[in-house]
Amino acid sequence: MSLAYEVTAIVTIAANTFSGLAAMTRLKPIMRTLGPALDRAGVPETWLVFPIGALKVAGALGLALGLLGVPLISTASAAGLVLYFVCALYTHLRVHDFVPQFYLAIVFLALAVTTLTLDPALVVNSRG
Repeated sequence: MSLAYEVTAIVTIAANTFSGLAAMTRLKPIMRTLGPALDRAGVPETWLVFPIGALKVAGALGLALGLLGVPLISTASAAGLVLYFVCALYTHLRVHDFVPQFYLAIVFLALAVTTLTLDPALVVNSRG
């Protein structure tokens, strides 16, 4: 397992854990900007616990399990986070909603893609 993967996975875990728990608990400072963004995107606030918060926390938990030695769970979790953030970006794009949450979703997508790309279970060893 490379240091680059470990660092990227840890940052991805931290970001998604915070974001997921903030959504699930409706953290007030986050809700000031997230509430209006949900309205513009047509996403009900009831989705903050499930699927929004739960999927982010589940993805982070799966990545953490990968760091602890369960590689296929980590791979599936990284792929799931990639799909989640692609869908999140599509949700903003379809209503032309280019607010800070849109750009933050790009950052989260980049973290998930990088984590998946560096995943040791997917890295081909060219040394014969």
